[in-house]
Amino acid sequence: MNVKKFTAPTSREALRKVRESLGPDAVILSNRQSDGIVEILALANDDAASLAMPAPHSPMAEPAPSLDLGAAAIVSHRVEPRFEDELPHMSPPVAAKPVSMQPQSQPQPQRRVVASHSSLASKVAAAVPAPAAQPKAAPSIDASQIAAMVSAAVASAKESAAVEMSGMMNEIRAMRGMMETQLAELSWGATQAREPQKTAVLREMLAAGFSASLARYLIEKLPAGRDAADSLRWIKTVLTRNLQTMANEDALIDQGGVFALVGPTGVGKTTSTAKLAARCVMRHGPDKLALITTDAYRIGAHEQLRIYGKILGVMVHSVKDEADLRIALKELKNKHTVLIDTVGVSQRDQMVTEQVSMLQGAGANVKRLLCLNATATQETLSEVVRAYQGSGLAGCIMTKLDEAAAIGNALDVVIRHKLNLFYVSNGQRVPEDLHLADPAYLIDRAFKLKRDIVNTQYQDAELPLLMSGDMGGFGAAREVHLG
Repeated sequence: MNVKKFTAPTSREALRKVRESLGPDAVILSNRQSDGIVEILALANDDAASLAMPAPHSPMAEPAPSLDLGAAAIVSHRVEPRFEDELPHMSPPVAAKPVSMQPQSQPQPQRRVVASHSSLASKVAAAVPAPAAQPKAAPSIDASQIAAMVSAAVASAKESAAVEMSGMMNEIRAMRGMMETQLAELSWGATQAREPQKTAVLREMLAAGFSASLARYLIEKLPAGRDAADSLRWIKTVLTRNLQTMANEDALIDQGGVFALVGPTGVGKTTSTAKLAARCVMRHGPDKLALITTDAYRIGAHEQLRIYGKILGVMVHSVKDEADLRIALKELKNKHTVLIDTVGVSQRDQMVTEQVSMLQGAGANVKRLLCLNATATQETLSEVVRAYQGSGLAGCIMTKLDEAAAIGNALDVVIRHKLNLFYVSNGQRVPEDLHLADPAYLIDRAFKLKRDIVNTQYQDAELPLLMSGDMGGFGAAREVHLG
């Protein structure tokens, strides 16, 4: 009998060594791990067979019919190997006399011999693995590998199908857009020839600064049988009804509360804050008003508001973060009105979200007023509104009205986003250049500012192409409600 010991860092490596040295039918006698090293005792299959099968004519091969050995009989089935068992010390078998020659009164010697044979056979049989045990490991590994390959193939197929479906949908959308554009061009070309008054109104709205989407929606709703002048009056009436404004400033000045002026840099927040502060002081006195600034970034921004506060006799408080703002508002809770001048942040800056979160988490009902620059484009103003919208704006203030060549762009954004327009600012004087918003006056002024370029801004052939595309993209049909 040739028992060999194999050592390796892992069980897989040790089994590989056993297979290479003794063949795939080797018998594993023990398997243990010590100090990170796996040690396996193995025996060749031929040596194990010689132990389990004694010689045909030997005494150990003869049965003992007169003895009831019970559980001590030779095990006829194989037991799964236990790697913790060590191979026992093997001693030469002791020869025994034939069982038939022994009297019934002396069964002990034969019982010892048979018991020794049974014990030896049991230990050898326990060390020999079942024939199906070794081949079962390989199919399990192969099955897991096959399952992994199938999963990878399915995932790859799904990804490829998703990419192809996305490309197909993009092509369908492009074809749909081309068809809609061509049909809209044909439709507006026919409208231009059949109803020239709509073309005249379209030119007026585009020259005033209103978006093509809003103009297209209103012109499609234009009642039939009206001339150009009557159609324009109808358009102005509809725009006036949809421009939400504050009827009187009692709701803001008399009710009081905490108001924060927000918006991009340079839009006029500090000046508008000073104008509102002057109105509050004239109505309730300086003791009922408090000013807070969060603008610690710009050079002289805090000093500018402090100068306004000194003129009005109002204390100006400076805060840096949400904790400071919470403490300041708690100390000023007895004030009738608190105005917060915030730091100007670009609408594309992540700090906009942080600023909105700071104002909403200040522990008080802070009403945010968005300052809109009338000189900015529609696209810029729309980005500003979407960035500062947050959970909702209390209202807006249109600034720099005196610097704008056209104000239809700002009014268009206010109408389509359903903002409540509180004030318009048309200068730097405090508090004279702050006025309550008048819808009829603002709409009429929008159409008067650019009247000189109404007939030269777009050619007749360009109008169908201009009105065929989704120029606005903000769903004017859903945002404008006719009164």
